[in-house]
Amino acid sequence: MKSGRAALLIFLALGVLLVSFAAEAQQAGKVYRIGVLGNPESPPQQHLWDAFRQGLRELGYVEGQNIVIEWGRWLERPERLPEFADELVRLKVDVIVAGASQTATAAKRLTGTIPIVMTTGDPVGSGLVSSLARPGGNVTGASSLASGVVEKQLELLQEIASRVPRVAILWNPDNPFHATHVREAESAASKLGLHAQSVEARGPKDLDDAFLAMERVRAGALLLLSDAVFLQHRAMIADLAAKRRLPAMYARREHVEAGGLIGYGVDRRALYRRLAVYVDKILKGAKPGDLPIEQPTKFELVINLKTAKALDLTIPPSLLLRADQVIE
Repeated sequence: MKSGRAALLIFLALGVLLVSFAAEAQQAGKVYRIGVLGNPESPPQQHLWDAFRQGLRELGYVEGQNIVIEWGRWLERPERLPEFADELVRLKVDVIVAGASQTATAAKRLTGTIPIVMTTGDPVGSGLVSSLARPGGNVTGASSLASGVVEKQLELLQEIASRVPRVAILWNPDNPFHATHVREAESAASKLGLHAQSVEARGPKDLDDAFLAMERVRAGALLLLSDAVFLQHRAMIADLAAKRRLPAMYARREHVEAGGLIGYGVDRRALYRRLAVYVDKILKGAKPGDLPIEQPTKFELVINLKTAKALDLTIPPSLLLRADQVIE
């Protein structure tokens, strides 16, 4: 009897092991489908999605082998964003990656079951998650919101344009986060002894008038708040600032690469690389609602020395040494 019982136990144990090995082999051979609401070929986004793909490669995911990426190129036709999001949902992707608040919101409206990994400024304020610590639902990711950034931007601007008493704050009233950021900028400017003048622009048609308004109030410098519309028309903004000889501070490196003077803000490439970590955890079984939202820890300072020379500005050597990149 004992030998029969022992044989049965061994048989059952071997069965459990075989089922476990089979499950692991099946998991190892699975090709995951990742839906991305973004365009890997769009200049403002290319380096960000390159960072995301690099993050996936570092975690062992290879396109065409164990993952397939379905791209919803909404930037080409912004009005078709809901359509692109719906297409990814109908493809039954394993996870949706959204690089902006509007894309994450569009995806969330269409599905409460497919995990969504996003990066946005204020995921709680925009209603995407319940809290940073416990997002709940099917959305998680990384926030680009960081306290004290606006004040730091103005401090850096003062280092370059120390004698400027008045700074214009260019913002988009259609951006749901900008009203709060304007108040933050006005408070920070007051602490630094600067007079802040807010100027509105909803799109490219408003930019000429906005810069004329800056001229009327005799603004000596410009702080541009981060915005998708402003990013899309970054070359035009840099050109208008140059024509009026306005030292300008930006939140995104892309503005500086397009001819802007100086940029300080969250290292978005690091954020997008972290999105790959979230995707990996979800594909391995983690629930998005249980994964806390990460806040930024890396920031970058980029200076366009060519623009500085065109404005007859001398960048302090100490500032150049602190820069992550100097464009010459």
